Amino acid sequence: MKIREVLNGKANAIICTVQPTATVREAVAELCRNGIASLLVVGEGGEPVGIITERDVLRTVNRDPKGFADRLVSEVMTKDLICGLPDDDVQYVMQVMTQNRIRHLPIVENQRLIGVVSIGDMIKSQLQAIRVENHMLQDYLHLRGEI
Repeated sequence: MKIREVLNGKANAIICTVQPTATVREAVAELCRNGIASLLVVGEGGEPVGIITERDVLRTVNRDPKGFADRLVSEVMTKDLICGLPDDDVQYVMQVMTQNRIRHLPIVENQRLIGVVSIGDMIKSQLQAIRVENHMLQDYLHLRGEI
């Protein structure tokens, strides 16, 4: 299965973003408002320049408990952004996410942000594939009279 299929099957395809000039307070409000764990940080042209996650916020609070909320997103975001492509295989993306210990992966096409997948999306797609395979095997065994 390809990432494109995962994106097409997502019920909530809204990409939540924030500007690098926003404050951490504004980013946290956006995270809470949308019930999500990460925001893509986009430049003026809409290109992804980073990601701010719950982990980034917690690290910032730990370092600067009193002034963290007024810091700029650009100061605390993860800048070394790892992105996926819509034609990447789900198993490959799961491996990339696991090896890099990331839970949200921006998907880009022609340097344009087209979606975000979570590790939960990856697990859900794998479970769905396993269910389909199990169903096909049961049908096959039933037709052969083995069950």
